[in-house]
Amino acid sequence: MKVSFVIPALNEEGIVGKTIKSIPVEDIEEAGYEVEIIVINNNSTDNTEQEAREAGATVFLEMNRGYGNAYKRGFKEATGDILVMGDADGTYPLEQSMRFINMIIEDGCDFVIGSRFDGTIEEGAMPALHQYIGNPMLTKMLNILFHSHYSDTHCGMRAFTREAYDKMELTAPGMEYAIEMVIEASEKNLRIKEVPISYRKRGGGEAKLSSFDDGWRHIKYMLTRKFN
Repeated sequence: MKVSFVIPALNEEGIVGKTIKSIPVEDIEEAGYEVEIIVINNNSTDNTEQEAREAGATVFLEMNRGYGNAYKRGFKEATGDILVMGDADGTYPLEQSMRFINMIIEDGCDFVIGSRFDGTIEEGAMPALHQYIGNPMLTKMLNILFHSHYSDTHCGMRAFTREAYDKMELTAPGMEYAIEMVIEASEKNLRIKEVPISYRKRGGGEAKLSSFDDGWRHIKYMLTRKFN
């Protein structure tokens, strides 16, 4: 079996290489899997692409910017039986990826998602507005509207089988892709589990999230999907 890591990157020079090197390739290979690391350069204007290649990743250029656009391209290019996703900025513990993989193989899960709120959040890693209001509110809203039971719908470290990915109908081009995926996972009756993880401060690059704009886009997406 093959495990594909898919990492979108937009102007992440100075951290994308460290993120790639944090992936426990030797441990995964010793467990009997092939490993490929794919970075989607989302039309960066810095040295992201070269740094990612030098760290050992295969890099594809996606000119259409957007979180969803980058991931859709990445999963199209990936050839693995298990797909692992995470950000390029060092915030997610990709060194703990075997926990996600084992839950798929040993526990029969289709979709595994990290939970920062059941785990630990490093001081300064998440703005207070997001930690205490935004993320909990959006998670609760999604759970009520779509009868799901997530503790952290916006955690970006996830793993799933290729079959699970093919069942999810994912089309959102931007940040809404994150909640589109968890809604699809629930509605397609995938076997879902959460894993407590540690969430760290950004290791570099530039922040992409706009608190109010992206928050409103998520609310609008959920309401439109539910009631249209």
